[in-house]
Amino acid sequence: MLIPEDLKYTKEHEWIRVEGNIGTIGITDFAQSELGDIVFVDLNKNKTELKQGEVFGTIEAVKTVSDLFAPVSGKIIEFNSSLESNAEIVNKDPYGEGWMIKIEISDLKELDNLLDAEAYKALIGK
Repeated sequence: MLIPEDLKYTKEHEWIRVEGNIGTIGITDFAQSELGDIVFVDLNKNKTELKQGEVFGTIEAVKTVSDLFAPVSGKIIEFNSSLESNAEIVNKDPYGEGWMIKIEISDLKELDNLLDAEAYKALIGK
């Protein structure tokens, strides 16, 4: 189970990688393994601004559909368009090519509300 130390995590199993004021967001290795085979990722492309905790899309696996929650507030600047035709990439590379959105973070202090790798490991019992 991969839990990179350089990321922040939500209790809902999203991760964010921060570079300056840009955040790349996806779901954790734990989340993709719990969901099973991912067949569809539906990102709400009508959304341009997100508030922390707001739903920005859904992820569909063979057995279930789950909401995707924004770890921080900000302006969506990019969607991972390769997920439209290749959703299973989230199973193969959740922290790399399986990213979902990039966001211009409006309040970096919101990162303090997220979990570090150790706290996330404790949350999932690893």
